[in-house]
Amino acid sequence: MSTEAVTWAMDHAPMLRTEKGKPDTTARHVLQVLAEHASPTGTDAHPSVLRMQYRTGYDRATVQRALRRLEKGGLIAKDGMKESRTRWKLAMELRRPVTDWADLEREEDEFRAAAAERKRRSRSKGVTHAESVTVTDAEGVTVTHEESVTDDVTHSKSVRHALKVRSSRTERSPNHPQPSDNQLLKDSSPAAEPDEQQAHAATVQTKSSSEKTDHQLEAFGAFMIVYPKKREREAAKKAWIAAIERGADPTHMVEAAKAYARERFGQDPKFTKYPATWLNKGCYDDEPDPQPGPQLRAVPGGWNAPNRPHPATGAAAPVPTKEDYENARPF
Repeated sequence: MSTEAVTWAMDHAPMLRTEKGKPDTTARHVLQVLAEHASPTGTDAHPSVLRMQYRTGYDRATVQRALRRLEKGGLIAKDGMKESRTRWKLAMELRRPVTDWADLEREEDEFRAAAAERKRRSRSKGVTHAESVTVTDAEGVTVTHEESVTDDVTHSKSVRHALKVRSSRTERSPNHPQPSDNQLLKDSSPAAEPDEQQAHAATVQTKSSSEKTDHQLEAFGAFMIVYPKKREREAAKKAWIAAIERGADPTHMVEAAKAYARERFGQDPKFTKYPATWLNKGCYDDEPDPQPGPQLRAVPGGWNAPNRPHPATGAAAPVPTKEDYENARPF
């Protein structure tokens, strides 16, 4: 492996761009594999396509397309054949322009400024604006119109930070385009810390959700007490929570369970629904069964029964005598 060729491929070789202007990382990866198999002068690089597939993880067609892009971009050139494989020569005289690093710095500045702006807007949403704001410094200045005061005070810190960073980078000598390791560590720090106000709001929301769940489970306990069949409690709990998520009222379900218990009182328990089934089917919204009316029974003698009026004339039927009872025959 040639250290000189690898260093050139990783740090100094010009960066190819895709049609959309993005860095062609696929071609750059293939170029690094060629550099690993080249001499210190960048010649005699002849790894097989299979070897490049193994090192990059790309398929055969992807590797071949990357080679054609590198050749078209002037980074590599064919230098004959060796062992039935194409031999490549790396254009190590080509160097990456210094402006690449300046472009990266500019993109980093824009990213940090956008992050600071998002943080400023997030904080401004949580500020309660008064009709007037009075700001008094050592010289006794009074300012009204809270919108201008909020923009100036909140935005000034982020602007000063961005200008300070840009100024320090502009003063860097063009002969040393790349920063030191300490500068890289500093630049890799997060642009914005998590907002404490958002974290507090999330904590309050979680606490409220937990209290609501506890209240629902307390109501579930009352439901199980009054429900006429105590079976499959865990399945019933899941069905209870699902019913509440659908919009059911816990108090209504408890009252409906009481009514169902009264309806099933004295009935065969094997026909009583399990609580999970009752909840999943939404039986808490069913109308209660009507109460049974008085039982009617047949009276012997039809309309001739004692004191029953005749359906046509309205005359009362004769009262049967003792002989009538003795001579009566069963139906």
